[in-house]
Amino acid sequence: FRLNIEGLLVYFPYDYIYPEQYSYMLELKRTLDAKGHGVLEMPSGTGKTISLLSLIVAYQRAFPLEVTKLIYCSRTVPEIEKVVEELRKLMEFYSKETGENHNFLALALSSRKNLCIHPEVHTSLRFGKEVDGKCHSLTASYIRAQRHSNPNQPECRFYEEFDAVGRQVPLPAGIYNLDDLKDFGRRKGWCPYYLARYSTMSASTP
Repeated sequence: FRLNIEGLLVYFPYDYIYPEQYSYMLELKRTLDAKGHGVLEMPSGTGKTISLLSLIVAYQRAFPLEVTKLIYCSRTVPEIEKVVEELRKLMEFYSKETGENHNFLALALSSRKNLCIHPEVHTSLRFGKEVDGKCHSLTASYIRAQRHSNPNQPECRFYEEFDAVGRQVPLPAGIYNLDDLKDFGRRKGWCPYYLARYSTMSASTP
């Protein structure tokens, strides 16, 4: 349903809102109005994520020049994926209520280990440092420079294709979890990790 929070129209994709959620959004709006810092806390299981997303997206729509980007940090991949799914549900609710398709880009950003699609890397290496090291050995600028004199030098075709083409073509509007990014990377032949990093510059919610 729709909420009016001190003059701000907020879309909330559930049939019921807890008093704590309303108070959270109210304090968050006042923090944004004051252009200051805020430390907000809610008990576990009371809907912090959707409260924050609903208020921030509403504020972005109302004041696009003041709030251009939300960076949501989390400790674990499951938590990141949960945030992305909550945001997907919210934006589907926006489209249903307004009848509009919103030009909104949100994506999950994680480590190389969680985004690599190189068949010799992501299937054989288990630890993040190993994946990072192998990636550097294929994509570092000095390694790539050596290929001019040694064409047999190993390369990552996904990085090379992204570097040649992907930087020129923005990621289409949408909401992408880690699997979405990997699927997109496979279709295009682009590295999802570097695509995600590069796309955070234009994303509304990385």
